[in-house]
Amino acid sequence: MLATLASLRIKNLALVDDLTWELQGGFVAVTGETGAGKSVILGALKLLLGERADKTLIRTGADACTVEAVFRVDNPKGLDAQLVDLGLEPCEDGGLLLKRSFAQGGANRQFVNGSATTLTVLKQIGSELVDLHGPHDHQSLLSADKQLDLLDAFAHAGATRAAYETVFRRLHALRADADELGSTENSVERELELLRHQVREIRDADPKPDEDVEISGRYRLAANSKRLIELSTGAAAELNESEPSVLSRLAETGRMLREVARLDAAGAAGFLAAHQSAVVELEELARSLARYAEGMDLDPKQLAALEDRVTLLESLKRKYGGELTAVVAHADDAEKRLNRIENRGDELARLRKLVAEADTELRKTGGQLTALRAKAAPELSTDVRAQLRELGFKKSEFEIRLAKLAQPGAKGLESAEFVFAPRSSGLEAVEFLFAPNPGEPAKPLRSIASSGEISRVMLAVKSVLAKHDAVPLLVFDEIDANVGGEIAVKVGARMRELGRSHQVLCITHLPQVAAQAASHFVVEKQFEGERTHSRLFEVSGPARVKEIARMLGGANESSLALAKTLLEGKA
Repeated sequence: MLATLASLRIKNLALVDDLTWELQGGFVAVTGETGAGKSVILGALKLLLGERADKTLIRTGADACTVEAVFRVDNPKGLDAQLVDLGLEPCEDGGLLLKRSFAQGGANRQFVNGSATTLTVLKQIGSELVDLHGPHDHQSLLSADKQLDLLDAFAHAGATRAAYETVFRRLHALRADADELGSTENSVERELELLRHQVREIRDADPKPDEDVEISGRYRLAANSKRLIELSTGAAAELNESEPSVLSRLAETGRMLREVARLDAAGAAGFLAAHQSAVVELEELARSLARYAEGMDLDPKQLAALEDRVTLLESLKRKYGGELTAVVAHADDAEKRLNRIENRGDELARLRKLVAEADTELRKTGGQLTALRAKAAPELSTDVRAQLRELGFKKSEFEIRLAKLAQPGAKGLESAEFVFAPRSSGLEAVEFLFAPNPGEPAKPLRSIASSGEISRVMLAVKSVLAKHDAVPLLVFDEIDANVGGEIAVKVGARMRELGRSHQVLCITHLPQVAAQAASHFVVEKQFEGERTHSRLFEVSGPARVKEIARMLGGANESSLALAKTLLEGKA
């Protein structure tokens, strides 16, 4: 993916209140006095790469901080497909917008192309866009896993490694299944007994979906049948049988209403009809209550059966799931497991055959991967040594050593010199070895103490792998520390060369490095309205000469002359 960081906007982060930085491709240098705020730019990028948000960095007096970046992608088709798969909006006109915000009293929020997303997704996308290295940030290069990744990139072994990892995962799963099935006989018998009991208990009960709701309702009705009969027959008697009953009192009410109608036919119109309607309704209610009481079942055997069924269903739900559907699913799973174990002889033979086939395929694919690495390791070592000599290590040695694992997934290596944890990335482990001085044995890169040395090794490796590294933006934060003079010029030359294939952003204190950048920006502290602000601006022409001279020690005549010489590429 060819992409360029086109702009970076920072609001209310540390000393920055509102900064918009527009930049081009190639090698970009950022300079400034110590404490001017160069680290804020790096911090903003780290936030966009998913680093933890520290709310103490929110500018004093502000409620929230926002960082956003726009990347221009040359061919966004592949990226768009990835974004859509992640539920995000595709790039518009080749522009990818990343945004991160966090507030004093609220949650962190992150967006990709305007769509809210998770921090994990932001990290995933950011890792494909930016490779960041600082003076104390070389863990990736020192990691054996990263070293293997770099070697595989140089060897164009990505497809072979992916095929190997697929087979490795399948082999691991098959071995786990076979080991589980081949466990001790006693434990198998105990499990068989348990599974048989579970299947038999659930199948004998034969629960139906939602049966517990229906049975519980019927049980409550049966359990209360005696009281229901008493209430319904009592209500019917009140209406029609007791003395005086409701209906008998209504007869007297009817006589009174007829007398009213005789004396005032017009005014009492409708009274008799309403009365008659009420009488009819109450008579029907009395009959319905009587039928309801007659239909109520007082069979104690039925009540006991319903109670037993309710108890059984509740017991099954407690044991195997909160719902009857879960109970039935448990029985299905247990039955499959039971059949598998009961036929474990045939199943174990089948699994062992698959394990053997996968193991053969793994060794074949692993051998292909080993061949690619074995061919690429000396070639990469030679190229890195050449770069190191250009960077001042005239008689240094650099070697990539492969150590074969005793077997795929073994706990150690055949060579006692290296001990690695099991890995799924191949049949061998890798170690980058470096000897900066003649007469010294090459040692693992991770044991190199000098940050200046490790910085140049990293730069040498990056220079060689530039054509193989898919990450478009390389950020170097003062990795040129502890070097100077002619070596600094060579470091700058390597940066400039990297800028031909990548966008390179370098925060530096070395004038020899800054002078070779395609574009040059300065960070400066300014005091406005009793507040300190960090400002970023591009320098060119006389302004750039002046900045290079400042880095050389001051804007005196000799420094200005040397600055011009550096910028003209004569030093």
